[in-house]
Amino acid sequence: MSTLLKQNDVAELEKTTGHKGAVPVTVAFGDGIGPEIMKASLKVLIAAGAKVAIEPIEIGESAYLAGNTAGIEPSAWSSLRQTKVFYKAPITTPQGGGFKSLNVTVRKSLGLFANVRPCTAYAPFVATKHPGMNVVVVRENEEDLYAGIEHRQTDDVYQCLKLISRPGCEKIARYAFEYAKAQGRRKVTCFTKDNIMKLTDGLFHKVFDEVAADYPEIENEHWIVDIGAAKLADTPEAFDVVVMPNLYGDVLSDVAAQIAGSVGLAPSANIGEHCAMFEAIHGSAPRRAGQDLANPSGLLLAGVMMMAHIGQPEVAELVHNAWLKTIEDGIHTYDIFKEGISKQKVGTKAFAEAVIDRIGQKPDTLQSVSYSGDAKPFAVPRATPRLPAKKELVGIDVFVDSTTAVDALAEKMRKAENPLFELAMITNRGVKVWPDGLPETFCTNHWRCRYLAKPGKQMNKATIVELMSNLTKGGVDFIKTEQLFTFDGAAGYSLGQGQ
Repeated sequence: MSTLLKQNDVAELEKTTGHKGAVPVTVAFGDGIGPEIMKASLKVLIAAGAKVAIEPIEIGESAYLAGNTAGIEPSAWSSLRQTKVFYKAPITTPQGGGFKSLNVTVRKSLGLFANVRPCTAYAPFVATKHPGMNVVVVRENEEDLYAGIEHRQTDDVYQCLKLISRPGCEKIARYAFEYAKAQGRRKVTCFTKDNIMKLTDGLFHKVFDEVAADYPEIENEHWIVDIGAAKLADTPEAFDVVVMPNLYGDVLSDVAAQIAGSVGLAPSANIGEHCAMFEAIHGSAPRRAGQDLANPSGLLLAGVMMMAHIGQPEVAELVHNAWLKTIEDGIHTYDIFKEGISKQKVGTKAFAEAVIDRIGQKPDTLQSVSYSGDAKPFAVPRATPRLPAKKELVGIDVFVDSTTAVDALAEKMRKAENPLFELAMITNRGVKVWPDGLPETFCTNHWRCRYLAKPGKQMNKATIVELMSNLTKGGVDFIKTEQLFTFDGAAGYSLGQGQ
């Protein structure tokens, strides 16, 4: 969308405000259906009395094509850092490589560590198999595989680094419990895969348990993510607030939103210590652009969350209840329209007008909401400082690109040993293949060769340099190394079979 169109939209919207003391809000109209649903959402919010001063910025496809690889103009950052509130419509990322995720960039750059996604059923007015569903997914927003650190290491093998930090785990776990406490919710559930990823997901689970101990009034539990996801899809009523690492949270919040009724109804709040971003969880749907078809509900409900965040709970309450009344009255856009349930199929503009017409009303069947007194505000959590552990270097994993058979590779790698360290094992894609490997194991050209200090010996950085020098002289094509440490005597690395 052009800048001129944005300016015209903003000018038209702001004619209706006239409020003094308006809160500056950075607004991105986005791509595809974004401009339509943003304009509709802002009209509803302003009609309900929202005191906002709109600062439009250019993001998305036009910014990407102008040479900004993250999809945001450099000048937009000053607006975001100044207003500290970002209301964002969906954007389109151009096809092809070389383009970064705008959402990941904004979330990480501004420290928006908590992604809050309410997934609520609106039965019987929106079709769902789970009419009692009312789940909030709290997703960690900055870490995990979404660090986006990837490498091609051999002809056959690529890697993506999964980074999990203790401060990141603590902040998101504590946020989930504080949110539950503020909203009067009864339980917080953690999903991880720590039966396999014992260090990374294991840390997330461990810190969750530590934080849970500070909230004895709130029930807590942990599920392995695969069976937890199955349970969430089958019996969502068993969950209340669910906190997860980044990737699981991204996937399962969409699943939860869809089984509640529709991804198109789901809002998202991205919360940090300094800034916050509010958006729908769905994409820009360019095929529907300009047709006055799109459902603005996800973005509008994100605006409701924004109103509560900026200290205008009365507006949040008016809009949310008016929206519930509209849904209850069967005024539906095409995506949720269902014969026998819906009463009138409307487009984007007409749906917004229907919500505006119902401002001041409350639903009769659906549960009305209150933002003025029910929820209690809470400070965004910070991580607790910790004393560093005693860290000792005990070995190194050397990753090698080689088509050599494993026994010949082991012989070559052992030539780099010295009196302080020795080759302990070789793995291929995490499976031990030397010593005592199985001939049936399929191997690629990507090997992990682990050297460990000999009993009673101590490795140091000079030892590592000597090893790498020996490997270089031996013609070994090493592509990566990972030093192995103990922390207060506990291994800080995954163990191979037989270790």
